[in-house]
Amino acid sequence: MSAQKQVSSLKTETEKIDKNATPPKGEVRTLLEWKSPSRPFKRKEKDYFKTLGAVLFLICVVLLFFREWLLISAIGAFYFITYVFGRFPPEEVGHKITTQGVITGGQVYLWRELSDFWFTQNYEQPILNVTVLPTGKLRLSGRLLILLGGQPEVKVKEALAKYLPYREIPEKTWVDNAAGWLSRKIPLEKS
Repeated sequence: MSAQKQVSSLKTETEKIDKNATPPKGEVRTLLEWKSPSRPFKRKEKDYFKTLGAVLFLICVVLLFFREWLLISAIGAFYFITYVFGRFPPEEVGHKITTQGVITGGQVYLWRELSDFWFTQNYEQPILNVTVLPTGKLRLSGRLLILLGGQPEVKVKEALAKYLPYREIPEKTWVDNAAGWLSRKIPLEKS
């Protein structure tokens, strides 16, 4: 069954259910629902793109001597995506926490596919982080990032704590450490 069919069937089932009643086994009940932007956003200024462009241009000049055309193309694509994400605000998506799992942006994640959760902040926006376990559907393990928007962190924590363990201090991966080190060493924005 496709994700859209699952979402539409969950929508019709949750509309029929009394919100205060305890659901019978197998019945879906919505615990929490909200809308928020699909990703953290802070509009970048022209200086940011000039600095980034200068650094990437110097890297491309070095790569030009080694005739690394593919890497130069990848750097150009990276700059373009950074520009688009830094200049244009994200779309709003819906999020739901149900008795069967989490639905975000039309994608369904069942409780057995999720491991733990914690909260972080990016651009002064609270973010729910949920670890996604690898499954047989070609989905790799990773992290689900959901902006809370106007939803209180306490309510989300209360709804998720029934099904997933809460981490006060999350484990940092080598990617987190590398990104932090790089942003400290090469600041592209004024603080």
